[in-house]
Amino acid sequence: MENIRIMKADLQDVEKLQKIGKETFFETFSESNSDENMQKYLIEGFSIEKLTTELTDTNAEFYFAVFDEEVIGYLKLNFGDSQTELKDNKALEIERIYVSKEFHGKNIGQLLYDKAIEVANQKNADYVWLGVWEENPRAISFYKKNGFVEFDKHIFRLGDEEQTDIMMKLNLKG
Repeated sequence: MENIRIMKADLQDVEKLQKIGKETFFETFSESNSDENMQKYLIEGFSIEKLTTELTDTNAEFYFAVFDEEVIGYLKLNFGDSQTELKDNKALEIERIYVSKEFHGKNIGQLLYDKAIEVANQKNADYVWLGVWEENPRAISFYKKNGFVEFDKHIFRLGDEEQTDIMMKLNLKG
């Protein structure tokens, strides 16, 4: 698709981030989770307060995919102590890549992913890592296609349910 812009999000974009965050999380996971757990996560995980904290974190960056002035996807990157687990100063974490369902299959996720790799290279990261739900074969396939390999697992809590994420990494140096 042409006319897709990848732009950095900042504090003035908090409401756009909340909207795209809730929308894409719901589209991706609502069929596989209880309504109660989904609603609890959407309220807590995408509150204006939480997103404001994330947007003002100097070790995190958000990017939007924009089409016709509409945010259709987003990316969240973490570095240093803001990484959810490894906290390796030579690593970059892709915490989230989400694209609105109507734009799936149109290369938007790849554009956001390419931005993540560009940022990782600018920050001279040795590797990029992420966690992906073991029951999300579409995402696992996407990351494998881009050279990621599995290296561990961790637990992600969604409401009262524990889910297993596959941890994957991509070495950027030799």
